[in-house]
Amino acid sequence: MAHVKNERTFIIVKPDGVQRGLVGEIITRFERVGLKIVGTKMIDPSVEHYHHHYETIGKMVSRRGQKVFDVTLEMMKVGPVIAFVLEGIEAVSLVRKMVGATEPKSALPGTIRGDYAHMSFAHADAQNMGANNLIHASGDPTEAAAEIAHWFAETELFDYETTHDKFTQKTKGK
Repeated sequence: MAHVKNERTFIIVKPDGVQRGLVGEIITRFERVGLKIVGTKMIDPSVEHYHHHYETIGKMVSRRGQKVFDVTLEMMKVGPVIAFVLEGIEAVSLVRKMVGATEPKSALPGTIRGDYAHMSFAHADAQNMGANNLIHASGDPTEAAAEIAHWFAETELFDYETTHDKFTQKTKGK
C-alpha cells in the first residue's frame, strides 16, 4: 500500500469574501477537517502579480481569453485578499472538494461556494463582471507548488505539529 504524504495547497479568499466578513468561517472549515495553516497574509497584489498568477501559472488568457482575464482582474482589484497555505493529507483534492464548483450557482450545498455564493456565469457575463465566487484554490499539486512559490517566501511558511497530526501520522517506534 502506497504511503500518502502531506501536501500543501494555496488558497485566496477573494475581495468579495473578505468584504463580506467570511474569512474566519472559511478558515474554520479547513481547520475543522484537520488541515493546518502553514502561512497566511493579507495583501493587495499588483496587476503584474495577478497576471503571473492567472496567466503564467494558470494560463487563463491562453485558455479562456483576454476578456475573462480582464473581468477577473477588475474583480480582484476591488480590495485586499487573504492568501494562505494549507497542509494535510491530499490537501489539494480535499480543499477543491470543500470549495465546490467554480460557478457558484453549480456548487453543491455544504461547499463554501454552495453555502455562501449563488451567482451564475450567465449573470456575470450579462453584467460584464467576474463571477464573485469567494475563493481560489489550487487545481493540482503542481499548480499549488507554483502558486505557493509565487505568493510566499520560504521564510513565510512554517512547520509545526498540531493535535490532529497525532491522529493521522504514525510515529516511528510506536
